[in-house]
Amino acid sequence: MRSRGVILTTSALGGVPVLAFLILAATGAAAWGPALTAAALTLLAAFCIALLWARDLELLSETVRHAVAAIPTSPPTGTPVLPPMDRLMRDIERVARHIAERSVLVERLQRADEAIVEQLPDPLIVLGADRSIRRTNAAARTAFGADINAVLRNPGLRAAIDRALASPGVAGPHTAALTLPVPVLRDVHAMVIPMDPPLSDGGQAVVLLSDRTRERALERMRADFVANASHELRTPLASMIGFIDTLLGPAADDPPAQRRFLGIMAEQGARMNRLIDDLLSLSRIELVEHQAPSQAIDLGPLLTNSAASFEPKLAERSVTLELKLHPELKPVVGDADQLSQVAQNLIDNAIKYGREGGTVTVQAAPVPAGTRFPSRPGMLLTVTDQGAGIAREHLPRLTERFYRVDKGRSRNVGGTGLGLAIVKHIVNRHRGQLRIDSEAGVGTTISIWLPQAP
Repeated sequence: MRSRGVILTTSALGGVPVLAFLILAATGAAAWGPALTAAALTLLAAFCIALLWARDLELLSETVRHAVAAIPTSPPTGTPVLPPMDRLMRDIERVARHIAERSVLVERLQRADEAIVEQLPDPLIVLGADRSIRRTNAAARTAFGADINAVLRNPGLRAAIDRALASPGVAGPHTAALTLPVPVLRDVHAMVIPMDPPLSDGGQAVVLLSDRTRERALERMRADFVANASHELRTPLASMIGFIDTLLGPAADDPPAQRRFLGIMAEQGARMNRLIDDLLSLSRIELVEHQAPSQAIDLGPLLTNSAASFEPKLAERSVTLELKLHPELKPVVGDADQLSQVAQNLIDNAIKYGREGGTVTVQAAPVPAGTRFPSRPGMLLTVTDQGAGIAREHLPRLTERFYRVDKGRSRNVGGTGLGLAIVKHIVNRHRGQLRIDSEAGVGTTISIWLPQAP
């Protein structure tokens, strides 16, 4: 291709003068010798200029290819001989450097943009014109994981996305209030912001999800605490007021009656204290129930420490506690304090409501095959007592707040009616499962499945 171009350029440069010399020689205006010599020199000069022109054009072409190359290449070596080509090559090199600097700046800005989006505390999803997910940030992946597509299919959010994509030039945002029932109930405020022009990755809309579960939980917590506390504290408080009136009146000079009444008042005060502690504990758990824990917890030491703390109660009721830990017990994903609270609540219930002189069995093992628990890796914690058992009609309501099968017995043993409600909310936060099995005259078994840590 290069030799052909040189021949064509030489013909263009030397063809006219050579033809003129030949015509002059043919008409006798010039001698053939000088005419042929002039024609040959003209062709030689044209050929040399054509070679220089072709070389400079090749250098210029390499410079342009280097400037627009997507993958960095070595710059061309050599300097054009023809002055116009030299100036043009220097101009192209300046433009290439400017383009490279702009590309580096754009790439740096894109990385900064991606870093900012990735570190945003609220979940963010970038959608294309076809509603496909172009990008998500860490908060979205942590909060929703594989359920992001399910969230986008929510009717309220889909309607907001449709409005945003239908009118990209109209300033947003388009909002929607979502209630997500799984894996735990969450209240989410969604904003869909149309992008015009589109983002660098083709994103046409940005979906920003703000979790309002904590705020809603705080509102419910205040209302529930006032309602529950006022209802449950009314009886012991009225009892204490009555005893105080009696001590100030008829029993003012009766030491035996004073000791008996003060003992009852101490019991009622301790009961109110336990009730308030459990209500506060339940409220704190509900505030973080939508945020799954991420630590790896070894159940073996946790259950061993929890069981050891019940030695005085075991001796008081002559109850034997058997702790059975499977040799292949694996860590679970959880919160150590909350899992310890679950173990303590279950063991405490088993001791209080189990048979005096009986046995409480605490087991932890991998989930056996063929159970009604999830088939994915997990550990199963079971606490079994030898109590009177619970009638079948009561089982679905055992985890309700203040629900008691035998109210009199529950109060006598110091129960607040909140222990299993606390266990249920902790298990929900750990994305686990709770199951209660009971048989009259045999005993009760409470089983908790917890996901295995990666």
